[in-house]
Amino acid sequence: MTLIKSISGIRGTIGGKVGDNLTPVDAVKFASAYGTWLKNSSQPKADHEKLKVVVGRDARISGPMIHNLVVNTLIGLGIDVIDLGLSTTPTVEIAVPLEKADGGIILTASHNPKQWNALKLLNARGEFLNGIEGEKILVIAEAEAFDFSDVDSLGEVTENDAYMDIHIDEVLNLALVDVEAVKAAKFKVVVDGVNSSGGIIIPKLLEQMGVEVVKLYCEPNGHFPHNPEPLKEHLTDISELVVKEGAHLGVVVDPDVDRLAFICEDGEMFGEEYTLVACADYVLSKTAGNTVSNMSSSRALRDVTNNHNGTYEASAVGEVNVVDLMKKNNAIIGGEGNGGIIYPESHYGRDSLVGVALFLTHLANKKMSVSALRASYPEYYMSKNKIELTPQIDVDAILVAMTEKYKDEDITTIDGVKIDFATEWVHLRKSNTEPIIRIYTEAPSQAKADTLALRIIDEIKAVAGI
Repeated sequence: MTLIKSISGIRGTIGGKVGDNLTPVDAVKFASAYGTWLKNSSQPKADHEKLKVVVGRDARISGPMIHNLVVNTLIGLGIDVIDLGLSTTPTVEIAVPLEKADGGIILTASHNPKQWNALKLLNARGEFLNGIEGEKILVIAEAEAFDFSDVDSLGEVTENDAYMDIHIDEVLNLALVDVEAVKAAKFKVVVDGVNSSGGIIIPKLLEQMGVEVVKLYCEPNGHFPHNPEPLKEHLTDISELVVKEGAHLGVVVDPDVDRLAFICEDGEMFGEEYTLVACADYVLSKTAGNTVSNMSSSRALRDVTNNHNGTYEASAVGEVNVVDLMKKNNAIIGGEGNGGIIYPESHYGRDSLVGVALFLTHLANKKMSVSALRASYPEYYMSKNKIELTPQIDVDAILVAMTEKYKDEDITTIDGVKIDFATEWVHLRKSNTEPIIRIYTEAPSQAKADTLALRIIDEIKAVAGI
């Protein structure tokens, strides 16, 4: 497996050869590049003041090893570290500006399986780096242009394990989060924390909102009991437990707690695409404004936004692209159809805690079941497929060929190729995080979405000769 370097960070599988995987040498190399970039790009500090970086990790098995390598590399560069230890991606994002830090690193491969890990890199606002900044770091890494500090100028580590609680408090203090309404609703919720840090922070949040919590896979030991991507085929256990427990709903997060999915009271999926739709519906009902999601997300957000007299726009895939467009359009909520909620009143990062709190407030106000809430939204169905890449597959040639084939349709090429038909669409793009082509389709029925996807996959294979 080749190391994947992109605007989403640097990620790879543990073990193997240097440069081909995320080995200890590669972890040190890229932490060194990030620290060097910070030193080169930060405002001059007073003589006695060092740069400061917040570091946190999810619970995956390789986490402590990569964590120690990264922290000690930063120390070697003369950078002070605020060490959050076991944490979540949104928690680190919140901690960076609160600590007045110069940046942050989250050690997580998000929804990837246990053999993966990654360095997600943040700026001083606690937001992901943009493509230009990321490219500078890659150049520094390749050149190994590092200058480490002498023994009298090494950085120091301050451990701070309070930030998960600080994060919870920040969410509960949001104006649109109504804790009393949620308490009065007496919800019972099953939580699947996929044996990572979500198994700690989500139950704590729910308990402080007066929710009865049933825990499933909430031991943060990094042994993921199922594929950690929160898709229907991976979530049979929680679907069964929600029904067995007579719970009002189920809550599922990925290992670093920036993706959120709900299970209805009948064990059916609410649909991760509809996590953002429901939260946006609630926020827009209280605050006039605009929304943004990426091009691979459901049309349902556009429909709901229009219903509230707001304006919807789609960005290229990638959280940094969504955030950029949200700022440009003054969007009051946005995110990605993979269950990522970005609510600027809190911070510009996908945050499952914010999503849970807004969703439960919405549900308490509506006084209806989760399945009834889902039925109140426009009916769209998605098919999410992928083709594994090999060195022989020319992705660019495939995208050019598909663009030419469908040139008479409504085509967008800011990120791969999106073809909008009258009642359905398909989006083809090379993944930023895995060696695959993603093929997403959406249509008014699952059968139509699946049929469109199969047709497009066959056409791609014909073009690629596979």
